[in-house]
Amino acid sequence: MMVCVKRKKQIASRTVLLTWVFVLLTFFFQSILSAQGFLKASGTKIVKGNGEEIILRGIGLGGWLVPEGYMLKTSGFADSPTAIKNKIIDLVGSSNANQFYDLYRQNYVNHKDIDAIAQWGFNSIRLPMHYELLTPKGQIGVYLEPGFAIIDSLLSWCESNSIYLILDLHCAPGGQNSANISDYSGSPSLWESTLYQQQTVALWKELARRYANKQWIGGYDLLNETVWNLGSANQPLRDLYIAITNAIRTVDQNHIIFIEGNQWANDFTGLTPAWDANMVYSFHKYWNTPDQNSINWVLSLRNSAQRPLWCGESGENSNQWFADCVAMFENNNIGWSWWPHKKLGSTSGLLSAHVTDGYNNLLKYWNNQITTRPSVSEAFNALMDQAVNLNISQCSINRGAIDALIRQPSTDATLPYTANTIPGILYAADYDLGKNTFAYKDNVYQNTTGNAGGAAWNSGGQYRNEGVDIETCGDWPTNGFDVGWIENGEYLVYTIQVQKTGTYDIALRVASTAEGGIVRFMLNSNYFGAFITIPNTGGWQSWQTVPAGQVYLNEGKNILRINFLIGGFNLNYIELSEAPTGVREESSIPHQFVLEQNYPNPFNPNTTLRFETPGNDNAKLLIFNVLGQYITTLFDQTAEAGKKYQIQFNASNIPSGIYFAILESNGQRRICKMSVVK
Repeated sequence: MMVCVKRKKQIASRTVLLTWVFVLLTFFFQSILSAQGFLKASGTKIVKGNGEEIILRGIGLGGWLVPEGYMLKTSGFADSPTAIKNKIIDLVGSSNANQFYDLYRQNYVNHKDIDAIAQWGFNSIRLPMHYELLTPKGQIGVYLEPGFAIIDSLLSWCESNSIYLILDLHCAPGGQNSANISDYSGSPSLWESTLYQQQTVALWKELARRYANKQWIGGYDLLNETVWNLGSANQPLRDLYIAITNAIRTVDQNHIIFIEGNQWANDFTGLTPAWDANMVYSFHKYWNTPDQNSINWVLSLRNSAQRPLWCGESGENSNQWFADCVAMFENNNIGWSWWPHKKLGSTSGLLSAHVTDGYNNLLKYWNNQITTRPSVSEAFNALMDQAVNLNISQCSINRGAIDALIRQPSTDATLPYTANTIPGILYAADYDLGKNTFAYKDNVYQNTTGNAGGAAWNSGGQYRNEGVDIETCGDWPTNGFDVGWIENGEYLVYTIQVQKTGTYDIALRVASTAEGGIVRFMLNSNYFGAFITIPNTGGWQSWQTVPAGQVYLNEGKNILRINFLIGGFNLNYIELSEAPTGVREESSIPHQFVLEQNYPNPFNPNTTLRFETPGNDNAKLLIFNVLGQYITTLFDQTAEAGKKYQIQFNASNIPSGIYFAILESNGQRRICKMSVVK
């Protein structure tokens, strides 16, 4: 009996101790959370609760609660959320459509997406909201709990990753613009209905009431991209903003109010001076030059209003544009949120969902490319399969886009895109991660001219989001893609890992419709080997292996660069294989077939070229410019075997620039590069 009593006392003591440990740990973690505090506007900076400045690096969850046609590939027939939903209901009925949307939302964004976004280095999320998920149209004070439950779940995922959630009213009652992005369905718009304006005010008050004490709510982005004629002073916009702010402040004194201008967020006429102490001006930036001059106007707004700036939306461009834009923002202490995080079959978002065959057939039907209407079960199964494919576990991660946003703004260093082990194959599209002129050089690498008719930086639109033009490849072996549309002066850089020091044969896998492409290699910043001429293989997907000489490689990390001196061909891969013992390192072309480097070089106007050929065959010595255009013929006759020829070239009649002397004989070719400097 005494033993039992003693054990009971021991158990009770342990229980009390564990309870105190739990209380202390709870207090500790609550203290950490409390120390983090609410984000605040402090002068022209956004700061944490402890006063430390923060640069918001965010991602917009476009397409999740506000589906858009261009993200789902339905723009040709349905662009707005309602139009898309109506097309789906027409095929499968309302009940099946609701099941699809439930699965769609479960997979488009879930805890794993937010975990990944935080892991990649982002510290905030912007959530585009549709009012109809939260309140029925025209019914003030009536709220839909399933919609708020979605926000609650998202907030819990953000809290567990210590990243901020900014709520964005993307679709207000009636629509704040006449575009698909606000789900506008015709008059009356938000600006033509007092009822809709009152409902918008009431909705924001309800959101603020629910989240007033949530420290990982970063703030409230009151209205996305108003586009409406609101007079020269934008007075209706200012009045609505003030009404919403006043309503929020009756229940929430904690959170930042983000204010966007009229005309796609960028016209702040009449929106200064600021009417709230905890207010930030939010602008959007698309399809223009990412330089200081492009944001001087908004820096002037910050200085005059003495409120912080935030770029609430940017993106839909190349990785180089991303890196330049983010560097510009952060050099000016401006936070940003990139658009969007996920799309179907795209390289410009962080994640790309594969388009299933079934969904592709639905797109063809809706686009009138096939006339047979799918059965309800066929259409429903296709939609559900596509919804499953939206899960991050099924998506491709666009690592280059993430790297451009997080790492590249502060460094010119490159990183290997994949493990390029030598001996082995370097697939052309697996060039290094990094900026233009460091990881690659492409002549068209961004869109600064506008969405409509803007430059397509990747002409093939496949695999990666740099200026390098990549398409699907029909060759074998392949990683699925080749580099095409190659232009003069471009290049690709590869970090390679050599397993064994030695001499390696180089071969190129190319396709072309014409002869004349010229390449040359660099190893660790030094040119080596001869110029390689690309033959006419008979088609853009008619592939041929071209020997490209040899290179001596030291074990370990090396940097290999292929320079496209003259383009006009496709490249699938570069293969480096161990050369047989005893083979010379210089070239596979016989030694006695020689075109020496011209001397002097550079020159003006005269230089000398020396060559010899291996047999008594016709030889031609031709001059071309860097564009591959024929200039002149210096020699065209039978050359005696082993005879050393010396030819003078006078450049008096041509401008300064790079030129190529090409020696051809018996199916072989040698090239030397010459520089005319005047």
